[in-house]
Amino acid sequence: MAGDEAGAATAQTEVLADKLRVLGPDHPDTLLGRNNLAHWRGEAGDAAGAATAFAELLADQLRVLGPDHPDTLVTRYYLTYWRGQADGASGGVR
Repeated sequence: MAGDEAGAATAQTEVLADKLRVLGPDHPDTLLGRNNLAHWRGEAGDAAGAATAFAELLADQLRVLGPDHPDTLVTRYYLTYWRGQADGASGGVR
């Protein structure tokens, strides 16, 4: 199913700005918003940007939620996925 992935990323950017302002950077809903933005960035064709966003999110989730939290584990998965997509797009190997 085709959609407007770039539009979703733009909308998520706006939602995330509000969450940061109202809830703060360490609130679980804000962290989830960052996850959603990274996802839509990747779906819109920016695999490297998604990987970078997931790497940054992972660092904060490790600090706030800990290494065994389900959200942290999901982020680790998506980080590896988008790194693989970025490598595939560039033809490189990390």
